[in-house]
Amino acid sequence: MIERIAGIVFPIYAIVAVGYGYGRWKKPDMAFANQLNMDIFVPALVFAALASKSFDIAQNIPLLLGGTVVVLGTGLLAWPVARLLGVAGNTFVPPMMFKNSGNMGLPLMVLAFGESALPAAVVLFFAENFLHYSLGTWLLDHRAKLWNLWRVPVIAAALAGLAVSTLHFPLWQPLWLSVKLLGDVSIPLLLFSLGVRLTDSRHADLHISLAGAITSPVAGVLVALLMNLLLGLTGRDAAMLILFGALPPAVLNYIFAERYRQEPERVASMVLVGNMASLAIIPLTLAWVLR
Repeated sequence: MIERIAGIVFPIYAIVAVGYGYGRWKKPDMAFANQLNMDIFVPALVFAALASKSFDIAQNIPLLLGGTVVVLGTGLLAWPVARLLGVAGNTFVPPMMFKNSGNMGLPLMVLAFGESALPAAVVLFFAENFLHYSLGTWLLDHRAKLWNLWRVPVIAAALAGLAVSTLHFPLWQPLWLSVKLLGDVSIPLLLFSLGVRLTDSRHADLHISLAGAITSPVAGVLVALLMNLLLGLTGRDAAMLILFGALPPAVLNYIFAERYRQEPERVASMVLVGNMASLAIIPLTLAWVLR
């Protein structure tokens, strides 16, 4: 079991470490690479997974619902923790809710459950991203205009992929393969970019960051366990939902906090410490769900 877990987590943290080391060495400007990834490669990954002939939308609806409730339930449980810590809810709660389902979640679930788990992992990624760009934006700015949400490339690609799958639209196989090859670029680039981005994070209010590093996975896993019972999820889907709940905060939380001037230094610290804590939390969660 230890060897299996090491085989799952080592490639992920190794690529993050390479990104971190390169970021400290060269201090590259990853803005263009990140934009390219979020505009082209990740949407291609999402579309290819959801438009795949093997994807069954009806089979994945419980997982989609479960992922949605995990995000929302984690936020509800995090609000009283924010009050106890004396930190603004809009600073503390979003990083607890919106998990690293892209940079870490997608490769982690594929390595843990095989390539066939990618569409289910994309469903969880879509649930988290849709809520982050809608509810997450509103939490930071109540005046934000949300009717342009469909213009976000990842959301548009997911809707297009779901349409192809639902309507059983015959997609030319060479075209699908071309999109899939573009999508294959996204996962290693997501991990590398995460490593580079973490070089910008600073330790600010360490007690708040440590509290967040515990609150996010604990609350997420508790809600995931409840949803597994309510939805009757078992086997791989139940394990994936628990692993989704245990993921650390997404780097996108820092970008949003910076954009809306919501204490970005504190959020950056929560993201950094949460991802560092995942070095212990993710292997322990894997040992539990894969036993």
